[in-house]
Amino acid sequence: MTTPAGDHVAAWLAHGGLVPVARVPGGELAAVAAAADFAVLPVGAVEWHGPHLPLGTDLILAEGFAAESAQASADGAASSGGGTPDEAAPPAAGPRGVLFPAVAYAACPGQTRPWPGTVAIRPEIAVGYLADVIEGIVAAGFPRLLIVNGHDANMSTVRAAMDWVSGRRTASLLLVNWFQLVTPAETTELYGPQVSRGHGGAYETSGVLGFDPGAVRLGAVDDLPPKPKLPVTHPYVLVESRPDPWQGWSGHISLADEPAGRRVRELAGTRLREVVAAWVAAAPPAPPTADPLPDPPPGVDPLPAGEGS
Repeated sequence: MTTPAGDHVAAWLAHGGLVPVARVPGGELAAVAAAADFAVLPVGAVEWHGPHLPLGTDLILAEGFAAESAQASADGAASSGGGTPDEAAPPAAGPRGVLFPAVAYAACPGQTRPWPGTVAIRPEIAVGYLADVIEGIVAAGFPRLLIVNGHDANMSTVRAAMDWVSGRRTASLLLVNWFQLVTPAETTELYGPQVSRGHGGAYETSGVLGFDPGAVRLGAVDDLPPKPKLPVTHPYVLVESRPDPWQGWSGHISLADEPAGRRVRELAGTRLREVVAAWVAAAPPAPPTADPLPDPPPGVDPLPAGEGS
């Protein structure tokens, strides 16, 4: 590869990590796609998160964790038989990922659409747009695509788009929401018994502090305790027009700080790499079929005419 991007791509081939597809010359795309373990697409939103957080909170988190998805193992150099680090040994190579530009605009819930700075698109537009983007990446030679999400409302639209594309292209599409990579038990350990998980709350604020502390204004708000959850242990989804208290965000911001942010980044980044490693090691899927039913296994008779209706 002799273009100005050649050194960058050569380092990526040797050591892994991420190479931005926007910097890959078109004539080298096929070779990069053949060498890649997967492609990465961050998806976020431009959305109000309160006076203390940037409008690009979800993009900072999606792009930040996407950048950590293809890091090499932390132990670095190989070791000799006696257990002493071998200074001459090269560092362990990580997986090879190809980073696509982030999807910045998203469907946003009614609770944040009226607040300043939120740029919302209709859900049906979001699904169609995401389906085209995902299919385009797969068609470019990347059948394995990791989608790193920073905006909860994207979970439904991205999932719908993934389901659509998987019926049209041979693809393995992995959706990971950074917010779910740290467990509620772990956030309780970090922040104590007060609620920390919520839109613009201490957990999300800490996540941004882990990547871009200069973008956060901790002193811009007082704590706004969120509305309590229902007193049940069963899973549920509750969507309300405007929960109270609510200012387009809620939470105990006084619990957030940079050490917590670094811990959130470390925990979620490690979990993401574990998921990616298991996914890349798994067998690829079979191609989709246009047939409504696959052929029956050998020795199994199909349903007689008139049955099964």
